[in-house]
Amino acid sequence: MSEDKIRNMEEFSAKCGVSRPTVSKYFNDPNSVRKSTRDRIEAALEQFDFRPNVYAVNQNRRLTKNIGIVVPFVADPFFAELARNIERRCIDAGFSPSTFSAHGSLDYENEILDTIRSMRPAGVLLAPLGRASDKKKIEAFCQNVPTVLFDCNIEGIGAPFIGSNNFQSVPLMVDYLCRTGEPPCFFEMAPVNPNANKRRDAYRSAMERLGHEPKIVRVDGQGWEFENIGYAGGIRAFAEGGFPSRTVLCSNDRLAIGLLAAAYENGVRVGLGEGYSLRVAGHDDHPFARFTCPSLTTMAQDYKAISERSVETLLHLIEGGSADDSGCESLFDGHLVLRASA
Repeated sequence: MSEDKIRNMEEFSAKCGVSRPTVSKYFNDPNSVRKSTRDRIEAALEQFDFRPNVYAVNQNRRLTKNIGIVVPFVADPFFAELARNIERRCIDAGFSPSTFSAHGSLDYENEILDTIRSMRPAGVLLAPLGRASDKKKIEAFCQNVPTVLFDCNIEGIGAPFIGSNNFQSVPLMVDYLCRTGEPPCFFEMAPVNPNANKRRDAYRSAMERLGHEPKIVRVDGQGWEFENIGYAGGIRAFAEGGFPSRTVLCSNDRLAIGLLAAAYENGVRVGLGEGYSLRVAGHDDHPFARFTCPSLTTMAQDYKAISERSVETLLHLIEGGSADDSGCESLFDGHLVLRASA
């Protein structure tokens, strides 16, 4: 027997050369993994005499294998794609995920948290509404149920957060737009979560760093019907003489999709180069962004990395780890996706 002391599943996974989700899957049901993988894990168990904390945790808390996944608006393909990736990784780790949508409603979000509590979940992956959320309710929930926040953070509640680095992605887009044409104005609506505020602040900082005056255009409208808000705001802007720049950076892709529809109705040609009068860019790489007309230039979030880290962090909490030693915040950089709109 080796004298090396393995403290947790992450270290054991690294030692035996098997992925973290597969190791969890083995401990939940050894027959669920291939024989060659099972043999490798069992050889490592004998060598290092490792036993996972998950057994003791499950016995003490009488945990189920249920994992709750909560998103603010499941009809949004952006959140549907994130939830799909997270579900797949939970299943691979031997858990049973259930996805819930708050439909943009505080009452629904609170109701969902109560429902999940009654399911005695092993843990929860929560993308909160943000500004509309009941912070005290979520804080109390996180104190009783292992919870990881993703996409949207609520600071001060002590739960780990996994998301995108808006202060990397937005300046990267601003730099590109300024190099290739007129510096962009920023097209936004009333913020529904902290990401919107961070993107506006990142835009303003990037423009000032490049020596340009920030120009922010906020359109009327609240709620989660972003395309309608972008469309109505675009129609109004064109009727009033257009935007303060021939380049428009939208706070998110759904707003940009609405703006593209408004431009088409007004005969405004969107694209880069001679013969085009407006460039439009977005943020998120929404699953429909490549199918717009013209296809949308955007900043892509790393769905895969965010999903994987969210599940890995939750498994760490379920096995008895703390939020502090799991890393309270993990932010992933975006990458520029160049398409016809800009």
